[in-house]
Amino acid sequence: MQNQSKDPLHGITLQVILEKLVAHYGFDTLSELIPIKCFTSNPSIKSSLTFLRKTDWARKKVEDLYIKSLSKF
Repeated sequence: MQNQSKDPLHGITLQVILEKLVAHYGFDTLSELIPIKCFTSNPSIKSSLTFLRKTDWARKKVEDLYIKSLSKF
């Protein structure tokens, strides 16, 4: 029997997390839930990934929202 990680983020890339959140909420709702410029001003997956990869506090907010939303996907 293998030990599986209990971390819901294990093995999931930031891109997959962001794509699922955008598919579920859309950028309009995401910008209300997490008011950061990459979601409010001319948002795109590519520009958001660039920002989130450099900004730990924003990435943490996105990851936390993903974990809270897992039951909705």
